Amino acid sequence: MTETASPRTLDRLARLIDAFPRARVLVIGDVMLDEFIWGQVTRISPEAPVPVVWAQSESVMPGGAANVANNIRALGGQVQLIGVVGSDRWGDVLVDELTKRRVDVAGLVRDASRPTTVKTRVIAHHQQVVRLDREYPAPLGPSVVTRLLNVVRKQLETIDAIVIEDYGKGVITRKLLEEVIPLARAKRKLITVDPKEEHFDLYRDVTVVTPNRAEASAMVGRALETERDVIQAARELVKRLNAESVLMTLGEDGMCLCEKAGRCVRIPTVAQAVFDVAGAGDTVIGTLTTALAIGASLHEAAVLANHAAGIVVGKVGVATASPQELLAKLQRPTTSGGSRPRPAQRIVVQPTSRNGKLKPARRAALARRPTQAAQVKSRVRKKR
Repeated sequence: MTETASPRTLDRLARLIDAFPRARVLVIGDVMLDEFIWGQVTRISPEAPVPVVWAQSESVMPGGAANVANNIRALGGQVQLIGVVGSDRWGDVLVDELTKRRVDVAGLVRDASRPTTVKTRVIAHHQQVVRLDREYPAPLGPSVVTRLLNVVRKQLETIDAIVIEDYGKGVITRKLLEEVIPLARAKRKLITVDPKEEHFDLYRDVTVVTPNRAEASAMVGRALETERDVIQAARELVKRLNAESVLMTLGEDGMCLCEKAGRCVRIPTVAQAVFDVAGAGDTVIGTLTTALAIGASLHEAAVLANHAAGIVVGKVGVATASPQELLAKLQRPTTSGGSRPRPAQRIVVQPTSRNGKLKPARRAALARRPTQAAQVKSRVRKKR
């Protein structure tokens, strides 16, 4: 059976994509460089029980907050990036890569006391063999924070929305958030946050927070095993943070959007084949914020973000989605075994027992029902 969205809905989403070049977004957070070493494995090392990778090529991509900026630019949006790089060759490489992609890097600050964060992945036969991290995640010094804040104050007049991208590498601190969020609110700017759980209580009064299931679980202090758990946690986060909404990403289970007004909707996954989940969360918040910046509703922006994430997880390595790919993904009709989602549904909580688990009869009925989750091989996880 073919599942399609209404022509009116598709037309609205297509017009939003066409308007992406009007979006003006500021991204602040932990920037990094993703390095890839591509090769083949033909034998096991005689020195240790590990594969020997015959390196054949290398590539680099912007990562972390830089990947969010890269995703926004790939969609056609205007983006300014604020963050910190070291006074080293990796910092030069990252700035060069961003400049090639026409990302505004005037807000990048050099800090000689710390290295540029680099994630090196060794890939063989489309599989990641190992990852090497080079970083110094201590909080920034006061003078560097002041420099970043000066850039934020200067740029706020020229943007529609601000993304706070927190990878826990030292850029996003209490002092910085206590300044940036009130400044943005005073200027009536949209504020989206890709969170780190240890800074949970600092993300107050923002437009959207986008935790994954694991981060949301850590924030509320309990496991999120059932649909009821997910809804209750999302609503709790909205209330505790006084946020306008929470968009929780659930990997193969799609997304859950809960708004302050009380409405919660489930957005099914559209991932058809999963090769690499690296950077998918960056794509979600980048697309979400770009759409909100040009007037999309929260639900429309979440649907577009869900489709963009479905595109990038089907590519190997940290990747982006283009407007053309996003439009094609939205318009592609599929059968019930394909990737096209049903329209997002208002969540109905299934009957549970007192311990929060589905009742046996209901659990058995659900187990017999074919779901998209069975088609997806891996969860979409952002944090590294």
